[in-house]
Amino acid sequence: MNLKRWLILLFLICATFGIGGLFRNIEAKVKDILPANEEAQFSKLREEMVNTQIEARGIKDRRVLEAMRKVPRHKFVPRLYQRFAYRDFPLPIGEGQTISQPYIVALMTDLLKLTGNEKVLEIGTGSGYQAAILAELTHYVYTIEILPVLAERAEELLKRLGYKNIVVKCGDGYLGWEEYAPFDAIIVTCAPEEIPQALVEQLADGGRMVIPVGSNYQELMLIEKKNNQIKIRNVIPVKFVPMIKK
Repeated sequence: MNLKRWLILLFLICATFGIGGLFRNIEAKVKDILPANEEAQFSKLREEMVNTQIEARGIKDRRVLEAMRKVPRHKFVPRLYQRFAYRDFPLPIGEGQTISQPYIVALMTDLLKLTGNEKVLEIGTGSGYQAAILAELTHYVYTIEILPVLAERAEELLKRLGYKNIVVKCGDGYLGWEEYAPFDAIIVTCAPEEIPQALVEQLADGGRMVIPVGSNYQELMLIEKKNNQIKIRNVIPVKFVPMIKK
């Protein structure tokens, strides 16, 4: 067995049994033996992803497309899965959670119709990828993750990538973030069985919320608030991890 295969095998063992320090050490060694032109390859894959998976499916907002072209999705998944980062499916990120399919990220972002000055709340930080996309499109992003390991990891990565307009909180997304409400837009990246009332209340008048709702069968919903009246539109069937409640 050559060195690279041996390191990847150890990497898988660490990922399975949660041996944190050894996991990070193996990850660093795998990184050291990857090709020097890796970033150029990922950039090419990212461009192909946008062209074939997102723009070809009807996402036309140039700002959304440019954000998807810019944010390095591969940095938001475990090293073992980075070669699949720009494929047309979700990927595991640990703690039983996933990073959404690229098209779904783009679609949900597009539905918010961001112009650049909005204050956005995200429920379900996960890897931090969706927050990074939002941060390319507006000035203020507040994101909540209920799992401490993911919240800490995402906050560290987003800071390392230079994002200064994202605030990460470890907490219960069902409660929203009243301190900073109301929000011009809310995006939920995990599925509650019903729309949380706190999020509806914290949505600003004229605001938009995108949220998957349901248990076994889920529907992506667009919620608009106007004159304190709520309008709900079903967009497409989806499959998200369940929204966790404390």
